[in-house]
Amino acid sequence: MSEAITRKADRSHMQVSDEVAVQITRMNKWYGTFHVLRDIDMTVRKGERIVICGPSGSGKSTLIRCINRLEEHQSGQIVVDGTELTSDLKNIDKVRSEVGMVFQHFNLFPHLTILENCTLAPIWVRKIPKKEAEETAMHFLRKVKIPEQANKYPGQLSGGQQQRVAIALALHEAAHHAV
Repeated sequence: MSEAITRKADRSHMQVSDEVAVQITRMNKWYGTFHVLRDIDMTVRKGERIVICGPSGSGKSTLIRCINRLEEHQSGQIVVDGTELTSDLKNIDKVRSEVGMVFQHFNLFPHLTILENCTLAPIWVRKIPKKEAEETAMHFLRKVKIPEQANKYPGQLSGGQQQRVAIALALHEAAHHAV
C-alpha cells in the first residue's frame, strides 16, 4: 500500500493550490501484530482530487478512516487543514466537521426522495436555503449521471444508482464546506 501512495503523481494538468489540505508523514497503523499501513507519506493540496486504489484488504479504507480519525494511527503524523490529528477531541471534532467519506454500505433514508436525501443535511445542519440546496444537489446528481432519479425513492434505484446518490451527497457536502 505505501508504495502506491508514495509514488509521485503527475499534477501538471491540474489547477491546484499550493496550500496543503492533507499532509501525512511516516504514518503507521497496526491491528495487533498486522502492520496494515507502513510509513505512509502523502500530500494532498487544496483543489486536488486523488484516487486511492488497491486490492481488497490493502488498507484503503483504513487510511481514509485514519484521516478523519475514525481509526487511530499508532505513529507518524496526520495534519488536515493545519490541524494535527492527535488524541485531542477538539481537533478531532474540527477535522470531522470538514472531512467527508462515502462508505461502501451507505444509508439513505427510504422514506425520503433522492433529492430530499441530498438536501436534508445542508438545509437542517448547515442552514442552506432549500432552493440553493436543491440546485446544488441537482448539479451533483447530474455529475454522477442520475438527475432523472431525483424524485424517486432509494428502494426504486439499483445498488449502483444508490451508490452514485451517496457520492453526490458527499460532493454536495464538500461543496458547502468549501464555500
